[in-house]
Amino acid sequence: MRRMTAMIAGLVLLGGCGPSAPAPEPVRKEIRVRGEAQNQLAAASEMDRSIGLKRAIYDTGSVCKRLIGSKFVTEYKNLSMWQARCDDGKEWAIFVAPEGSTQVRPCADLKELKLPECGVIENSAPDKKTAGTKPAA
Repeated sequence: MRRMTAMIAGLVLLGGCGPSAPAPEPVRKEIRVRGEAQNQLAAASEMDRSIGLKRAIYDTGSVCKRLIGSKFVTEYKNLSMWQARCDDGKEWAIFVAPEGSTQVRPCADLKELKLPECGVIENSAPDKKTAGTKPAA
């Protein structure tokens, strides 16, 4: 009987403690996966990067006769987003996955697709008129 009374008293005491504070949410750390293909593109010379980005555009069936500028835009999820500008005025967003696969979208479509938008690219390719000439001293 004493044992039963002690258990009931213990339960009453625990019940009177009131609600406990909610457990804090665990801190979620975002994990970024980065692949060798992304690292190589980032470290590539401007010419090599242009060749890679232009090839990605061609692989979609689109045309870019001459790439006149490119730049890194942002990391989006696990994709590296690059922007390329062609001499016909079209601008492309190229998303590079860690294993090297690419997704290419016209910059004009990104807002509607709720993807990061392209920025302004300055022409980085040499002008045909001045290519090969020496600067005036």
